[in-house]
Amino acid sequence: MNTEDLAFWLSWCIEEYASNKGKQASDIAQFFEKTGTLQYLSENAEILHTQGKSFIFDCIEKFLQNNH
Repeated sequence: MNTEDLAFWLSWCIEEYASNKGKQASDIAQFFEKTGTLQYLSENAEILHTQGKSFIFDCIEKFLQNNH
């Protein structure tokens, strides 16, 4: 995935997750950066970007539970 596509997909993840949680996207972006979630998503983007929103959210939740 090229850099532009990755940035777009990460932005989508942040916006959708924020909306799902009733939070501001800027707060989620900071939280994802602080917790390593952005790095996790970036490293797994090739696989995750082909999955549905609920699967991606489940992966994020599992990552957060296992790492924080």
